[in-house]
Amino acid sequence: MVEDNGYINEKNLIEVPKINAEDNSEKEKPLTKLDILKKLSSGTGLREGLNDIVRGGMGALIVFNNSKSFNVFKGGFYVNCKFNSKRLTELAKMDGAIILSEDFKKILYANTLLVPNIDYSTIETGTRHQAAERTAKQINGLVIAVSERKGLITIYYGNSRYVLQNSQELLMRATEALQILDKQRDVLNELIINLNVLEVTSLVSVADVCTVLERLEMIRKMSNVINEYIIELGKDGIIARMRMRELIKGIDEKEDAIIKDYVVRPMRAMQFLDTLSFDELLDLDHIAKVLFGKTLETSITPKGHRILSKTHLSKQEIDNLIKHFKNLDGIINAERDSLERVLKGNTENLQKELNTLREHIIVGKKI
Repeated sequence: MVEDNGYINEKNLIEVPKINAEDNSEKEKPLTKLDILKKLSSGTGLREGLNDIVRGGMGALIVFNNSKSFNVFKGGFYVNCKFNSKRLTELAKMDGAIILSEDFKKILYANTLLVPNIDYSTIETGTRHQAAERTAKQINGLVIAVSERKGLITIYYGNSRYVLQNSQELLMRATEALQILDKQRDVLNELIINLNVLEVTSLVSVADVCTVLERLEMIRKMSNVINEYIIELGKDGIIARMRMRELIKGIDEKEDAIIKDYVVRPMRAMQFLDTLSFDELLDLDHIAKVLFGKTLETSITPKGHRILSKTHLSKQEIDNLIKHFKNLDGIINAERDSLERVLKGNTENLQKELNTLREHIIVGKKI
């Protein structure tokens, strides 16, 4: 037997033949943080097993098999049974590491000794967690360490490290974040209504567009953070997931339309906005310089994609109008004959729709 460190004495190990490891190097795809959190979310068998280990006051080392994992453990015994949470908990009562299949469906080995290369650096102090971190780095795969003393579940994947959160604390954090997101959505709605008025009166400035894009990006980035909470919460986050879907509905479409209306290279603009942190989003001067090459006070005219999408026109018809008249102002003020030549049809309904939209926008109605 050994001390509480996750290892067992090598001389007590029983050597068993290892199953043939297929060369899955081409099949193995890197897992994202969200992929891992889904596998470990509340309600999954793996999370239930880990929680039972914590409640039992035990520690554990769990390695997920890949094409490199057979180089970092030895000994123990071959289990090769279907995974379930009770089996995982029972096997955790023994010393050593448990080896699970890459698809999380089978328990392959138990009571094994991890022998990662000590040349791999580690920030951990406990022996169990040092072994877990080094193993994850060496196999570039997933390893989980459960602390017997603190009851923490730490995930290592390659060079990444993450500690699973308590579900109650995580739910509180998600709820608070959703309240902030709700307020941000209210602010965005007001900004969109204001932008509508400015567009139909030809008074838009670069600052107006940057302010709306800033708020849209803040909401997108906040939703990404909340989404991680919700995924980790699993079944406990169903209500929070429904609320977030309501709050972010139509956000991507709005941002795409505004960028298409004002920016020459939409894809490059999206890539640039994606790279900005929350703090960097507050620097409107920098956003204006990168996206428009102009100062915030400069006047700017929308092409009209966003407003015209509220009419009966098809995407192709909208594109034809913008190509001919250049911008929204030109389309709104165009003569009926000019519109008919471009659309090759009756434009009476279009002019009525545009007039109705303009009236609704001027009085501050949501369109």
